[in-house]
Amino acid sequence: MSELINVFQQTRKQKKTGNLTFLSTQIAAWQQLTRLIQPLLPQPEQWQVACYQQGILTITGLNQAMISQLAYLQKHYITQLSQLNEFKDLNKIQVRLRVSAKTSLKPKAIPKSLSTDTQEMLKSAADFIIDPKLSQALLRLASKNEK
Repeated sequence: MSELINVFQQTRKQKKTGNLTFLSTQIAAWQQLTRLIQPLLPQPEQWQVACYQQGILTITGLNQAMISQLAYLQKHYITQLSQLNEFKDLNKIQVRLRVSAKTSLKPKAIPKSLSTDTQEMLKSAADFIIDPKLSQALLRLASKNEK
């Protein structure tokens, strides 16, 4: 399984067959490494290998506390993982926060009309503003949204 380390370097053959084969091979290798590291790292966390190249293992996690724990105890985990054949040249672990796929950034719905209080505040503000264009814009905004 030592070929996992070299799987991240493209060869001439891989360039001819396209990047899809190369990426598929990388993903399969990362999944295999993920299964190896998962039980050895702090729990409960779903760790994922993002890359393993030149003795540097890059993994991701969803929990900032677990990521901090792993980063703090990195030497301990390097010692533990380097006992595995696949990680014999491991000398550094980089840990990154992975954004959950379930967490989607949905924009908040903008209300179609302003509340009566907001309309009154805009009208009041328009009375105090010296700039006539800005004052008119505030009045238009307040009256545009009237119910």
